[in-house]
Amino acid sequence: MAMSGFEGYEKRLELHFFGDDPAMLDNNLGLRLLDFESLEQVLNAVQCTVVSAVANQYFDAYVLSESSLFVYPTKIIIKTCGTTQLLKSIRPLIHYACNLGLSLCSCRYTRGTFIFPKAQPSPHTSFKEEVICLEDTLPNNLCYRKASVMPSKTTTNSWHVFTASDESHIIPNDHDIYTVEVCMTDLDRVLARKFFLPPGGGNKSGDIAGKEMTKITGIGDINPRAMICDFAFDPCGYSMNGIHNDRYSTIHVTPEDGFSYASFECVGSIFDDDDIEHLVGTLRKAVQVFRPATLSVSTTCASHEVWPRVTHALEPLGLKCRSCAADEFPAAGSIVFQTFTARRK
Repeated sequence: MAMSGFEGYEKRLELHFFGDDPAMLDNNLGLRLLDFESLEQVLNAVQCTVVSAVANQYFDAYVLSESSLFVYPTKIIIKTCGTTQLLKSIRPLIHYACNLGLSLCSCRYTRGTFIFPKAQPSPHTSFKEEVICLEDTLPNNLCYRKASVMPSKTTTNSWHVFTASDESHIIPNDHDIYTVEVCMTDLDRVLARKFFLPPGGGNKSGDIAGKEMTKITGIGDINPRAMICDFAFDPCGYSMNGIHNDRYSTIHVTPEDGFSYASFECVGSIFDDDDIEHLVGTLRKAVQVFRPATLSVSTTCASHEVWPRVTHALEPLGLKCRSCAADEFPAAGSIVFQTFTARRK
């Protein structure tokens, strides 16, 4: 069997809740009232820990030993890489939310194709196993369910999607929000080296080294308005969460040769023209930090106007759109999965 390296491709889980007590949600609290010990219990089940955190009046953002966690009053997004067991977070989260008077109303699980699928533990050994686990774990009221593998024509990469929703949330409950998930592989080697700690530089804290990486790589310029929480891993690797008002962006980097990977994710509003224009510039800057030979972009949105902007953002960088697949999902709206390769190949 081939030697495995670190699995960069993340598993991503987004859970939406609703509650009947308006007072708790009006103060922008809700799930944010979960104490840190409860969050640690959830992350324990997944097998990762918090390494850094930042918050504003809208939500809390955590950098994890394996990616990121975002906690809003009525939604939670957990994204984890490596050999984490992400789906094991669902049961404890439903339990803790229930104690706060909140019930699960929709779920979305997405991931790309693992670089080292044989290294994944249960319940992540295959998409089939993940779907069975989701079907078993989710409460019966989430009766509108769909699982789909969205293909790409040229690369082995495909996009795995599972969504589930209850009767009243078939239409996404934040239908103006779009999510863009970018997965980049075969990064430019010179640029990837910037995500290694310098020899003997291992005595800096992850926070200080992270700030330096944010600066020297140009990540700090991607969205200058955002407050950044960053972390550099020893001997290599990097994570950041950016927060601006109620929006987040996040970057994770596994820079080793042979299985180099970086992800960029951001959210915006389709009703905010500034946001959509901003997306083009943001995407360009993020991709230029890494100059990958291949990348995929998954755009989740209740409407159809965001994904053509993605092509518009990437083609001037010498990336050619090789395939595009689209599908509709309850509680998520439309998901468009595009793959690009650098023309230099």
